[in-house]
Amino acid sequence: MNRVFNFSAGPAALPEPVLERARSEWMDFRGAGMSVMEMSHRGKIFMEIAEKAESDVRTLLEVPDDYAVLFLQGGATGQFAAVPLNLQPGGQGMDYVDTGAWSVKAIKEARKFGPVNVVASSKDSGYASIPDPSEWRLDPDAAYLHYTPNETIGGVEFHFVPDAGTVPLVADMSSTILSRPLDVSRYGVIYAGAQKNIGPAGVTLVIVRGDLLERNSGPVPAIVDYALQASNDSMYNTPPTLAWYLSGLVFEWLLEQGGLPAIAEVNQRKAAKLYHFVDNSEFYRNPVEVSARSWMNAPFILADAALDGSFLKQAAEAGLSGLKGHRSVGGMRASLYNAVPEAAVDALIEFMADFEQRHA
Repeated sequence: MNRVFNFSAGPAALPEPVLERARSEWMDFRGAGMSVMEMSHRGKIFMEIAEKAESDVRTLLEVPDDYAVLFLQGGATGQFAAVPLNLQPGGQGMDYVDTGAWSVKAIKEARKFGPVNVVASSKDSGYASIPDPSEWRLDPDAAYLHYTPNETIGGVEFHFVPDAGTVPLVADMSSTILSRPLDVSRYGVIYAGAQKNIGPAGVTLVIVRGDLLERNSGPVPAIVDYALQASNDSMYNTPPTLAWYLSGLVFEWLLEQGGLPAIAEVNQRKAAKLYHFVDNSEFYRNPVEVSARSWMNAPFILADAALDGSFLKQAAEAGLSGLKGHRSVGGMRASLYNAVPEAAVDALIEFMADFEQRHA
């Protein structure tokens, strides 16, 4: 076995101790004589797994007691529809901040359910910055304010929490959840696809403030009905049991590392190393405004795009995987999620320096 350093944006790297533990429990989970993915989701063993996972994520994020923690399906894309279906009481406007590809998709989906007010957009800057909050055109009567704290494709990140006033704040935290401490109490809804910092693709973490569970005024499909799912412990239908179990192992691993304050220190250090190298190079360039650079997704561009193919080929040969930028923007992108070790960043920088020396 020869594992590579995986910089993929998602599905992304999982902690090796989690993979090792899952392998040891694969055929016979705790003497049950079967794997987790074979057992009933309503059986005693899996119920204990589910309860432990919820308890651990509540501990990690210090989730207030009046918030529901849901493990759903459909990814963040499913939540683009679930949010307006649950939070918009018939015809009310919805505020959205447009900072990149995932914001655009969320806005497009929300428009199917009612009027959307784009309060601010960084489109004119090529989605390389965060709009100045003093210029946002907020609606005080909006059903909610939605933003994407980290744009995975563009590598743009909010380093502040928007002030939504009395309007519920909704965040697609797919790329940043569990990467640092978070004040959940400032949000109405937080949702995140698992396949970056939580676990494998297939489960979606949704955290909902209790008073919003009964807010919808029209029919909501059961699969995305927050109140219905909360009252059924996220098991109204058969949940993605394997993904839920593996996510629980990731939560345990994070607690073993010292929780989110400890993992945040590592994440900030990893990102700072890579950006420092890029900024001091004449061969590589990061297109994002410095104040809006992401800890999790660091795009970079080579001085000569004709070398992109050679860079990726040689990087793969050096055991550095997943560096190709998204097809919509090109270039390179290193995703530095929790499970990407600092040694991976060191190896990437060493390769980049060598490649520059040979091709500059």
